[in-house]
Amino acid sequence: MNEPLRPDACVIIPMYNECENAAAIIDAVLALDTPFDILVIDDNSPDGTAAIVKDKMKQYPGRVDIIERQGKLGLGTAYITGFKHCLEKGYEFICEMDADFSHNPADLMRLRNAAVEQQADVVVGSRYVTGVNVVNWPMGRILMSFYASKYVQLVTGLPIHDTTAGFVCYRRRVLEALPLDKIKFKGYAFQIEMKFTAYKYRFKVVEVPIVFVNRVLGTSKMNSSIFGEAVFGVIRLKWNSFFTKFPDYSRK
Repeated sequence: MNEPLRPDACVIIPMYNECENAAAIIDAVLALDTPFDILVIDDNSPDGTAAIVKDKMKQYPGRVDIIERQGKLGLGTAYITGFKHCLEKGYEFICEMDADFSHNPADLMRLRNAAVEQQADVVVGSRYVTGVNVVNWPMGRILMSFYASKYVQLVTGLPIHDTTAGFVCYRRRVLEALPLDKIKFKGYAFQIEMKFTAYKYRFKVVEVPIVFVNRVLGTSKMNSSIFGEAVFGVIRLKWNSFFTKFPDYSRK
């Protein structure tokens, strides 16, 4: 009897104290018509998140994996660790996604389809490409997020409406080409740096509109230091780009 083909896509889900969401988000992703494997990066959650994930690994053998780190080392380093793991495993499409259902798991298929149908190298699940598609955020946070993206566009010249989006699908050729060990930002500014670097390498970036829903369970990890890194880091990012020669990976 032939074994089922292994999925060509994996979604990386960083988790810290996500015991309320861990099992449900794994079940939701693995129920999709288009198969995605899952890699969880757990930063030593004291609430038992890792144990929940390991139970799911038994329930879905070969479809769920976990990397456990010794503490909170930052969102950016979590994704870099996950990218390297997924490249070693041979996945063609590697996605980022939050654990708290703020990103609809069903939209993973739309991101992957956009990569295939539009020959995109990077697909961004965008809250702002068709207006403001955010549910249950306080107005102050919506305005902060929206104008933060506009600020990043202004400073960097990025032709992306949702520059801080954390719902992204990369083709492996992007992650193979980018200097992952030189990505400096650890917080949410990591998302900006990855998009900016991919753009400067002339990879094709497209945005797919999504609806972002504020978490119902668990606690947000956003804080003022993360926001400050993004505000001041983009100026340094743009400045450094004047002295950097970027290779051209545009499709001929």
